[in-house]
Amino acid sequence: MTNQIRLGWEEWIALPDLGLPALKAKVDTGARTSALHAFDIEPFGPASQPHVRFAIHPVPGRAFSVACSAPILDRREVTSSNGETELRYVIETRLSVGNRDWPIEVTLTDRGSMAYRMLLGRQAFGSQVVVVPGESFCQPKLDYSAYARTYAEAPPRSLRVAILGRDTEQTFIASLVAEGERRGHGVDILDARRCYMALNALAPEIYYDGKRLPRFDAVVPRIAGRDTAYGCAVLRQFETIGTWCLNGPAAIAAACDRLHAQQLLARARIPTPATAFADSPKDTGNLIGLVGTAPLIVKLLDPARGRGVVYAKTRDAAESVIGAFRGLRANFLVQDFVEEAGWTDIRCIVVHGNVVAAMQRNGSSGDAKGATLRPIRPKRAERALALRAAKIFRLGLVEVVMLRTAEGPKVLSVDPTPRLDRFAEAAAGPEGAPAGLAQAVFDRIETRMQPSLSRRKRGSRE
Repeated sequence: MTNQIRLGWEEWIALPDLGLPALKAKVDTGARTSALHAFDIEPFGPASQPHVRFAIHPVPGRAFSVACSAPILDRREVTSSNGETELRYVIETRLSVGNRDWPIEVTLTDRGSMAYRMLLGRQAFGSQVVVVPGESFCQPKLDYSAYARTYAEAPPRSLRVAILGRDTEQTFIASLVAEGERRGHGVDILDARRCYMALNALAPEIYYDGKRLPRFDAVVPRIAGRDTAYGCAVLRQFETIGTWCLNGPAAIAAACDRLHAQQLLARARIPTPATAFADSPKDTGNLIGLVGTAPLIVKLLDPARGRGVVYAKTRDAAESVIGAFRGLRANFLVQDFVEEAGWTDIRCIVVHGNVVAAMQRNGSSGDAKGATLRPIRPKRAERALALRAAKIFRLGLVEVVMLRTAEGPKVLSVDPTPRLDRFAEAAAGPEGAPAGLAQAVFDRIETRMQPSLSRRKRGSRE
């Protein structure tokens, strides 16, 4: 038949769905099933839609790896040529040979000691293939240089994502889980306080409720308040084992430290209300004078000790509040209260260089309970300022709070763990179309995790 494919005992093939553009394969009619070299094999995802993730060294003798994932088709016992039986995961993927491609079943096993990363068994052939054992490379040659190209067209792969924090934002957390599963990813919710770590230079690990955590591709931190210090320690451990964090621990710590945050904003010439810092000073009058006149805002540097923001309408009230904080041996900031803005502020959510939602908060006093929120379209200057502030802190997800003044917008605070339930209806995607915060978060994760080509460190296992 003229449409048959002629194969020798070794051939160049590609597995495009796995992001493998060039592999040398051994064609073995004596083997029933096909096998692909894989290591770090790990199942994930819900029981109704199980997936498997794995890595492969596509080029023998080269220490770079390609991360892959696929839905699990089956798990079978396979007996190798040396008589050993192994329980393997089975996936289905497209095989590309020459100008033809078709789906085949592939088992995953470590073939690191083998000369060929792929073994093609007779189940992959069908009636369209003719094998000529005495010949080799009957089909066009492929080149390993394909792996050096940018993976702009890398196929999407299933990811394992952890949400680190308490399940207090039920709406937002549920939307993250639903969006991740809709895209074929596995999403787990972890309480940072229930994580503990093995600080081992050779084998660092994170444990949860007595069990070692599996490897995650990405972590979405939702830690705040009293959990910040320990949560950042857990995030540093995730980074140590190679997991990417949407917000890094150093960025979260800097943004949560009100003094450090103000210093970073000032150094970058980001406009803010006049602010002064004191380590329990005795000269309260001069401290207030650095900021201006009453009314003033006094902020605790450690928000874990309480809400930590007090409005002082008069100078006497400010001195009284400062005296009380001094008695608590607490450090604090004194900040000018911008009367023209009143109790109204603008809150922008930035995800990877894009303002995806914005709201205006209106209140009649410092009590947040009586405030009202409404979605808005921020002004160009407000968008630009929010993006600058997010970039300074290197935060992938952040709320930037600003005041509208005659001099232009001023940044009031930067929150790496905003309460996102209230922004659910305000999220806006490109050209104003509804997109949703969860969609924006997973767009960023997928952009960061693709391409799937990775390079292993020196000294790592081949």
